[in-house]
Amino acid sequence: MTTADPNQRIERAEIEDTSLLAFYRDMNAPERRTFWACAAGWALDGMDFMIYPLVIGTIIALWKVDAASAGLAGTVTLLASAIGGWLGGHLSDHIGRVRTLQITIIWFSFFSLVCAVVQNFDQLLIARAVLGLGFGGEWAAGAVLMGEAIRPQYRGRAVGSVQSGWAVGWGLAVLSQAILFSLLPAETAWRWMFVIGALPALLVFYIRRSVTEPEIAAEARARHAETGSHPKLWEIFTFPMVKTTILASLMATGCQGGYYAVTFWVPQFLTKERHLSIVGSTGYLSTLIIGSFIGYLTGAWLADRIGRRNLFLIFSLGAMAVVLLYTQLPLTNEILWVLGFPLGFFASGYFSGIGAFLTELYPTRLRGSGQGFCYNFGRGIGALFPFLVGALSATTSLANAIAMFAVVAYALFFIAAFALPETRGRVLHAD
Repeated sequence: MTTADPNQRIERAEIEDTSLLAFYRDMNAPERRTFWACAAGWALDGMDFMIYPLVIGTIIALWKVDAASAGLAGTVTLLASAIGGWLGGHLSDHIGRVRTLQITIIWFSFFSLVCAVVQNFDQLLIARAVLGLGFGGEWAAGAVLMGEAIRPQYRGRAVGSVQSGWAVGWGLAVLSQAILFSLLPAETAWRWMFVIGALPALLVFYIRRSVTEPEIAAEARARHAETGSHPKLWEIFTFPMVKTTILASLMATGCQGGYYAVTFWVPQFLTKERHLSIVGSTGYLSTLIIGSFIGYLTGAWLADRIGRRNLFLIFSLGAMAVVLLYTQLPLTNEILWVLGFPLGFFASGYFSGIGAFLTELYPTRLRGSGQGFCYNFGRGIGALFPFLVGALSATTSLANAIAMFAVVAYALFFIAAFALPETRGRVLHAD
């Protein structure tokens, strides 16, 4: 079964060395610079996003907002990122992946600083929404950049290893929280968390000096400029790409909706329903993050070893099972601490295959637009889950609300992934 453009040449590269780090040993200097730039960008991106879920309890207490409203700030960030991702991806098809990456990093870093100085919740809501535009565009440009810069036999492992940077960023956010909330009063510490979220801006200096545009992207843009056949924003919704766009968007909705339902509210679940302090919950979140990091690396290896679709199917089922165990069984805190590892592992590891998979589904002329739209459409609809979990928690326990929305999301992820074609090893062309 295939939903890709029938005119697209499909060649597949044989995967010879199946070890996780084979891609890195075989990289040349420009490829390694691109790898580290994207990995650092994704880590800082993850740190910036995870800061808000970590300070949400403090904001609820200081500004007397309810859980649904607090979740709405997370939702509008992700909704805005859906628009930013589509526009950022389209922009990268026109002005280049590297230039778009720089613009979007500066954008969301600046608005993280704005979040640090807001004076009420309404201002924070607006700042997080505007920040989301850059947040979505950064992923679209960076993921396409990595997907095109890496050879097909290594693409799953390389892009997946970059994805593991999210767990590093999450860990940096938790570490920052533990330090700042230990040294400063809560009403000041949360603002300094957002100041730290502006650090990605420093990465732009490295990108400007060290990262070059992928050859096939530059060649495609030159060809379109010569012929006047620039890609249109809506072209991904025309035949024969529309079926791919719909299914990939549904898949992205499921995988991200489940992730956000879990990770956005777990810090509050630990403090509110398990009665842990902010600092006391750090160890539990650390186990979750370690599991997430190992999950990313394992998923990166499996994406090239067993294929993208099999990775998605296995991990979506695993995530459903562990979420139910974590939230529905009367476990002791000690067991919950151990169970954080498989929760992080299954709720994160499948992301390692997403970037490479979406890169391989689209021809080069539409890759930024297609990948940016599908992933960030999923991010936008998945953005409703933090709000809906918060709203439902007013009538049931937070644990039940998390479980309900996570299971629905992972089921959608499984079904959509099953309906899409396997793309492992697909060779990209400047078409």
